[in-house]
Amino acid sequence: MIKLDIISDPICPWCFIGKANLDRALEAAGDHPFTVEWHPFQLNPDMPREGMDRRAYLEAKFGGTEGAVRAYAPVVEAAEKAGLKINFEGIARTPNTLDAHRLIHWAGLEGRQTPMVAALFKAYFQEGRDIGDATVLADIAEALEMDRAMTLRLLAGDADTDDIRARDAHARERGVTGVPCFIVAGQHALPGAQPPELWAQVIREIREQLADKG
Repeated sequence: MIKLDIISDPICPWCFIGKANLDRALEAAGDHPFTVEWHPFQLNPDMPREGMDRRAYLEAKFGGTEGAVRAYAPVVEAAEKAGLKINFEGIARTPNTLDAHRLIHWAGLEGRQTPMVAALFKAYFQEGRDIGDATVLADIAEALEMDRAMTLRLLAGDADTDDIRARDAHARERGVTGVPCFIVAGQHALPGAQPPELWAQVIREIREQLADKG
């Protein structure tokens, strides 16, 4: 198996799209060669822990509503091409994602990391839920058969907070400036939401290399 490390943030629409494209390629490939692990990156590391109103955030970031609409037009187009419906109108708050990243880490310890990433994308981009809220995160954890009470206790403390921040910093030190970033076999970086066709090509090349070695 080949390690595929994915650096992402659950409020990054390109990460959502990138996962959908990868999923399509993996499904088409059938018995694919990847072992997937997700890694934290906060697009807004200085976001207040309680998050902020999404409209205010977008207007501050893009200089007003029109700027935000222009910035998100390519996202909407790429999402539709990937077969995704993103409900931007339903998102009331832009959260701090530190706790969501902690939840992804804990889910990984239980072998549920990729389903958790998928659940967080769905909750934020399609259901308009505040994934910075501990109760919402506990509900999502419970839906994946994780211990809800334990999740709430962990979220109330600072368990693994320093680890998440250190891993985020490590990604930046390695040159990651945006997400998603896919790293194949610990050495080949593929930044951005790559199309399914490119992943199909990568999988073919890996299979050929493995066949030559075998």
